[in-house]
Amino acid sequence: MQEVTSVDKKTVLFQKHTDLKAKMVPFGGWEMPIQYEGIIAETEQCRKSVSVFDTCHIGEFRFKGNIATSGIEKAVSFYIEKIPVGRCKYGFLMNEDGGVVDDLIVYRLAEDELMIVVNAATCENDFNYMNSLLDGSSEFVNISEKISKIDVQGPFAKDVMKDIFDADFDNMKYFGFSHVTFDDKEILISRTGYTGELGYEIYSDVSQAEKIWDSLLADERVKPAGLGARDILRLEVGLSLYGQELDENITPVEAGLPFFVTFDKDFIGADVLRKQNENGTDRVKIAFEAATRRSPRHGYEIHADGKIIGEVTSGVFSTMLKKGIGLGLVETDFSKTGQQIKIVSGKTQIDAKICELPFYKGGTARKK
Repeated sequence: MQEVTSVDKKTVLFQKHTDLKAKMVPFGGWEMPIQYEGIIAETEQCRKSVSVFDTCHIGEFRFKGNIATSGIEKAVSFYIEKIPVGRCKYGFLMNEDGGVVDDLIVYRLAEDELMIVVNAATCENDFNYMNSLLDGSSEFVNISEKISKIDVQGPFAKDVMKDIFDADFDNMKYFGFSHVTFDDKEILISRTGYTGELGYEIYSDVSQAEKIWDSLLADERVKPAGLGARDILRLEVGLSLYGQELDENITPVEAGLPFFVTFDKDFIGADVLRKQNENGTDRVKIAFEAATRRSPRHGYEIHADGKIIGEVTSGVFSTMLKKGIGLGLVETDFSKTGQQIKIVSGKTQIDAKICELPFYKGGTARKK
């Protein structure tokens, strides 16, 4: 989990976290809860029941204009025009070298209207970069300060949501969304998440956040979870974190995410990615399991055959597997499944082997 030490912002739910005696830490320029009752307990809660996460720090942009001609298409790695209204799509905001400026989700609100969801730490840079690519004919606004975002995740999330919100959750598809009235105001609920479990993300006006939070926690099946649990949950199912598996110097091909790139589309950096997809890369992302409970950490060296072959990008103790797990970037020649490796930091050495993703295969994210 990447942390930023400078803190100048608090979410609208900050007092709620304080009342729940959450441990707060700096993250992406925000003061955020890392845990409430404990990281392991919160991870197990999400896998077995329902957890609620404050993600109000995440950034949102609103676009309105001609998608085909405005310049918005050249910024991202997939065709925005091909997203049906009422659906959303994950992909990348790209630079000219094929690196990832950010990973994002684009919501198709109408034929000429989008909501673009980005990471907190990169929000301002993302907005300025995307705005510089537009031709001036469209409306493009950073609405982050007006929007709150709360995530509801876990195998019984749909049952909880049905009891609170009037939406057709039975027919809401994965990466689909609906507009719902709550407390006389319109909110947006999407079937998305970052845990590998059945889940929903709720976007509302900031004035509604506390009432939504309280309504969810009034259900005895629901408990709050912090960033610590969220990091374990996403890593157990192999999801990437911007700033670790992805950044401006790591391409989607190197990161093992070519399925989120439309290679026949012309976008910034597309030529670089096409060449990498055809010819391969010198380094690739790998997943590995430790032989013990010891946790690998970001920046630890990865060794094989007596030499350094790469480094760990993310690592945790897996609550479900009861062992250390991680992701890393290594030389392609040493990336085969089953390859024995050592994770090294000073005197610390952890025996591990490269494995397939996901680590945890019991997730309910695509449950019907």
